[in-house]
Amino acid sequence: MTDHRKPGKPAQALDTLYASDQPRQDFRFDASVARVFPDMIRRSVPGYTTIIPMIEVITEQYMQPGSHGYDLGCSLGASTLAMRHGMPDSGCTLVGVDNSDAMIERCEHFIALDDHPLPVELRCEDILDTAIENASVTTLNFTLQFVDPDRRLELLSRIANATRPGGVLILSEKIRFESDAEQATQTLLHHEFKRANGYSGLEISQKRSALEQVLIPETLAEHRKRLEQAGFHNVMVWYQCFNFISMLAFKPA
Repeated sequence: MTDHRKPGKPAQALDTLYASDQPRQDFRFDASVARVFPDMIRRSVPGYTTIIPMIEVITEQYMQPGSHGYDLGCSLGASTLAMRHGMPDSGCTLVGVDNSDAMIERCEHFIALDDHPLPVELRCEDILDTAIENASVTTLNFTLQFVDPDRRLELLSRIANATRPGGVLILSEKIRFESDAEQATQTLLHHEFKRANGYSGLEISQKRSALEQVLIPETLAEHRKRLEQAGFHNVMVWYQCFNFISMLAFKPA
């Protein structure tokens, strides 16, 4: 695999957005978040640094000649770059989509720094409005959890309908658990992971409050059921760390 995720200057900013006491407001992917996002996600999402290079491996395995790859909710382009390096030079195209102007602007920076000839089309739009066609690999990397639950099946159905037989969806999500005891344990371990990465109790508490009405997690069973309803099959978990998982969902051949 190619080491294509070397950070440029914007990636060096330390996430201190919740370090001081402040009025509660919903989390938004605005310019302040975009500035510190690489540090934020590295210190907040267990396994993120493993998932990204594996997206390259999965893309290399399932990308079909002459098809499209989509990174829906591309943020700063980490998974976009992983897909780019995993795509064969066989008439494939790659599209990254995010509805945040600040994210797309910084994503363009990272795409430009990456030494790879495959063009990347970046679209600043809502993924619910994105035209999807002739896909063989689509990535939703911690994106679906921010979509209105009532519209998640609609989005996944459009992806499934646009995916070639044998194609795949990579779906990474924060999940919740059926058992209250397991939910409490996994949440505790996630918070300890964040403490180990330098976040204070205040930062953890304020970030959790900001995300409460914005990031809506679901159980693994709910994800499996919806993916099958959408038209995928053979849904499997290929990675889990605490309450963060990544799944593969296949379009029947």
